[in-house]
Amino acid sequence: MFFEVIPTEVYRSGGGALTYRSETKLLPGQIVLIPLGKKTVLGIVYRQVKSVDFPTKPITKLLLPTPISSHLLKAIFWVSKYYLTPIPVVANLMIPAGLAARNALKGYLEPPDASDPSNRPPSALPTPDIPLNASQHAALTALENAPGATRLLRGVTGSGKTNIYLKMALNTLKSQKSTILLVPEIALTSQLVKIFSDTFGDRIILMHSQQTMAERRKIWLDTLISTNPQVIIGPRSALLAPINNLGLIIIDEAHESSYYQENPPRYSALRLASFIASSSKIPCILGTATPNIVDYHLAKTRNTLVNLDVKAKSTAITAKTTIIDLKNRDNFTKNRYFSTPLLTAIERNVKANHQTLIFHNRRGSSPLTICENCGWQALCPECYLPMTLHADSYTLSCHICGHEEKVPTSCPECGHPGIIHKGFGTKLLESELQRLFPDAKIARFDGDNKKTDGLATHYHDVHAGDIDILIGTQTLARGLDLPHLATVGVVQADSGLALPDFSAEERTFELLTQVIGRVGRGHLDLAEVFIQSYRPDHPVITSAIKSDFPAFADYLLKKRREQQMPPFTYLARLSITYKTEKTTLAKIRQAYTELAKNPALSVSPPAPAFHERTSRGFTWQIILKSTSREQLRTALIPFTATSQWSIVLDPPSLL
Repeated sequence: MFFEVIPTEVYRSGGGALTYRSETKLLPGQIVLIPLGKKTVLGIVYRQVKSVDFPTKPITKLLLPTPISSHLLKAIFWVSKYYLTPIPVVANLMIPAGLAARNALKGYLEPPDASDPSNRPPSALPTPDIPLNASQHAALTALENAPGATRLLRGVTGSGKTNIYLKMALNTLKSQKSTILLVPEIALTSQLVKIFSDTFGDRIILMHSQQTMAERRKIWLDTLISTNPQVIIGPRSALLAPINNLGLIIIDEAHESSYYQENPPRYSALRLASFIASSSKIPCILGTATPNIVDYHLAKTRNTLVNLDVKAKSTAITAKTTIIDLKNRDNFTKNRYFSTPLLTAIERNVKANHQTLIFHNRRGSSPLTICENCGWQALCPECYLPMTLHADSYTLSCHICGHEEKVPTSCPECGHPGIIHKGFGTKLLESELQRLFPDAKIARFDGDNKKTDGLATHYHDVHAGDIDILIGTQTLARGLDLPHLATVGVVQADSGLALPDFSAEERTFELLTQVIGRVGRGHLDLAEVFIQSYRPDHPVITSAIKSDFPAFADYLLKKRREQQMPPFTYLARLSITYKTEKTTLAKIRQAYTELAKNPALSVSPPAPAFHERTSRGFTWQIILKSTSREQLRTALIPFTATSQWSIVLDPPSLL
């Protein structure tokens, strides 16, 4: 018998499934060991073929008898084609690391029919009471009746999207099917995870990056052989859990950038989830208060948009918002970073045992270190980008590659001792607040927290109100319900607008809306927000303050249409890196000349990448646009033949 098998290692450019022979019948989705050149690698059986007229090698071993689900097999080929990624690279995503290790499969080698539901009676289903208010019930009905597979639930902060998730997951369990719930990051969505765990008990399976390789492998294997309906919760990779009875996909905080995998194989979990849902004829729910503008436009066009505009708690109130113009320094009589009204509110909160949240989406102490004499700038030797000062350790750190070094005592170029630091980050804000409020308990949460000092570790103290002042980046903007929070202060609301990227305004609106939504959720009769900005009249700022997503969407869609950007066109970024700039320029110009001949494409002139120079060399790029994604994809196929080229289809950002 002959079988096509998908290897999990690339063997040649454009290589897909290979044909092998086996004396025993194999099932699609079974994992085997196969010879590939001089190596033995993991493979996934794709299908049986009747006969071949060329020599074949035998399959080395059936490694795991229980096959992965058919929707994952389909996903391998879909991702490969849709994102121009080698099939083996995608297949490798489907299998946990260490599966072929000695004793890794001990206890999991029963034949496939031993997993038959009749042999393993399912445990009793939980019967929780999940009450829905009138608005939630109407939204649930609309989601269930919406056309197509993918539906967008735009629910304002505090509207109770979680209750709708719970109800849909419960109904799916009752139909003996499983649910996948994607979250941006387990550690940052601990409230949602706790609610689901309290509701469904041992039906919950968590998958996340903090688990060891052995733990992730065991969870993957347990999921594979289980015949009971489950609720899988995890980040992007949980979408690839080997469930055979999938009935529902929910993506919470669907606007988050973490749902896009930046490293090869590059793919959007939202697009892949939509494919799986459509091919499996099951619903996929995208839930968020601030939808991605492309998803919002598609949902409106396809009539799959469901709005939930009423806050769940009747005690919820609208926060009082004060806009502080950073250009008017009369607003900053006591401190250069915190306006006087904001400091007054913090002082009142500390005395009243209420919490304050200070938001600034830049970590570290100062993002720029220069010599005041000659203008020398501290740049990362790997990325050639400015390094950030971390005053607590007095080190310079690159937030791109992680390189660290001590702050020089004098300029490395001119020897002048005048090294100065410009700008500010969350660490500097923390030290300022500690100086201003020495008796307050202050905690900072951002990407510089160690694993044992992050938000997940201190969640109980944060939720209980034991911390007076919270300082952080987007870590604190996501999905937290803080009963003791009275005030939110945004130190520089427009900082993200300066980025030279088409998604900068969208990202800024999302962050501001999310962080503003932390207050006024019905726990206290006090809710106030202080927005400090150099551009207080900018449409992004004014829309976010009002939590008016439709107004923001109208503004952005009009602008995107004029600029011919998504959702009105498709984008791709083609880049190349060589050690010398001369070679890089020659290659990118040659590519531009060829691509510009295609009438279906709009091709930008070659330009340096945002991170132009790294230790690997010089990177230049071309941006391609087309109203036909297939034309875009087809035009880029020739560039998949060499690893020097990097292709990103549907990039969420051009930085």
